[in-house]
Amino acid sequence: MSDIGISAIDVNGMPVIYNKKMKELEGITDEEVKKRSAREIINFEAEESLLLQVLHKGQPIRNHKKTFWNRKGQEITTINNILPIEKEGRILGAVEFARDISTQEFMMYQPLRRYGQPLTFETITAVSAAMKNVISTAKIAATSRISVMLIGESGTGKDMIAEGIHHSLSVPNEQFITLICRRDEEAVIAQLEKYITEHHNITFFGERIEYLSMSAQERIVELLKIHETKNHVFIASIGGDPIELISDGKLSKSLYFFFSSLTIRVPSIRERKEDIMPFVNDYFSRHRQDYGSFVKGLVLEVEEIFLSYDWPGNLKELEVLLDEIASLITTEESITYEMLPAYFRWKVQDIHRQENTVQSELFIVQTVKDLRPLDQYIREVEDYYVVKALEFFGGNVSKTAKELGLKRQSLQYRMKRMKDAEEKK
Repeated sequence: MSDIGISAIDVNGMPVIYNKKMKELEGITDEEVKKRSAREIINFEAEESLLLQVLHKGQPIRNHKKTFWNRKGQEITTINNILPIEKEGRILGAVEFARDISTQEFMMYQPLRRYGQPLTFETITAVSAAMKNVISTAKIAATSRISVMLIGESGTGKDMIAEGIHHSLSVPNEQFITLICRRDEEAVIAQLEKYITEHHNITFFGERIEYLSMSAQERIVELLKIHETKNHVFIASIGGDPIELISDGKLSKSLYFFFSSLTIRVPSIRERKEDIMPFVNDYFSRHRQDYGSFVKGLVLEVEEIFLSYDWPGNLKELEVLLDEIASLITTEESITYEMLPAYFRWKVQDIHRQENTVQSELFIVQTVKDLRPLDQYIREVEDYYVVKALEFFGGNVSKTAKELGLKRQSLQYRMKRMKDAEEKK
C-alpha cells in the first residue's frame, strides 16, 4: 500500500475523499469518515487542522512536518502538502497529501556517526548560512559555559552541536555524558544523580528531554539547581517548539526556563539543501581514505534527486542511505541511479507521481479551460488512485480492492465506468 494519505474536504469542511492510508494514519473508521466533519475527525485540539487552515485562508501549505497521536494512541509523523481547490477565485475545498514517515523518524533517533574521532565544530560539514549561524552561536555558549537548549527535528545533528560545544569550552570538561531520555527514565535520573556529584567537570547532554514524564523533568530541575554551584555544563534538546510543548503538557516550564538563557534552533536539511552535497562529498572522502575505494561522488542524475528530495529524516537519513550505497561499491568511481537502493528509487518515484502529477494535473488551475466542477475533480482523483493501485498490484482486482478497502464488485464497477468513459472519448 502507498505511504501517501489523501484526503479532501468541501467548503463546509465535510470529507469528500479519505483514502485507506489516511484513515490508517488518523486511526479512524469508514463509519467515522461518513458521519463526522473534518474538524471532528482530525486529532487536533490546540489548532485547526491544516486542511481547515487552507480552506479558510486559501493559501497552500507545503512540506509541513507533523507529529501527532492518532485515535488509536499511535505516534505518527507525516510530511504534508495541502492545497486549496479554487474556481474563479472562490474556494471550493482543500486537498491534503500526507506521506507517512513514522518509521524513518524512529530510525533517525540514532545519533550521527562520530567516525572514531572527537567531534568538533571544525569537523561538522556546514556551508549554509543557517548552520554557520548555529555554530557561531554555539561557540558563544561554549565560551560563556552557559546552559543551552537545542531545538530541531530528529536527525538534524543536535547531538553533534552539543558535542561541539563540549570540545570548545573555555575551560575543558573531563567528560561528555549523553542522557537518552527516550529510554527508561528511572535509569536516566539515576545516571544524572550518579555523575552530577562528581568533583570533576562534566558536560551533560539531555537528548529529547520532552520524552520524560513531567515528574522526571521536575526532578532534573531539582538536581540541576542543587548542584548549580559546580562547574558542570548542561545542554538539552527538544524536537519541537518549546511553547507548544509546554502548552501540550510535554515540557516542564521550570526546566525550559533553566535552559532558556540560550536557545539554538538547528534547521532541517530541507531548509539548508546547500549542505547536502558537502556532506556527501565528505562521506566519500572518508570512504576513500578508510577503504581505498575510487568513488568520487554522484552522477548528475543522482545529485539532482538528492537535492530535490525533502529528507524527512534529515542528515541521519542521508547517512543511512549512503551506508547502503557504500556497501555495494567495488571499483566504481561514481554513484549511479542503479546503485540507489530499490526502496529509495521507488519512494522518489512514488512521491513524484502522487504529489507532483496528481497536484499538477488535477488541482492546479492554470487557465479557465482547466476548471471543472468539484464532483468531476473528485471523480478524477478517485480514478487516478484506482488506476495506480491496479498498476501496483499488476491488475489483480482482488488484491487492489482489499488494499483500497472496497468490495471486489465496487472496484469492478469503477473500472467499467472508467472504461466506458474512455471509449466515449
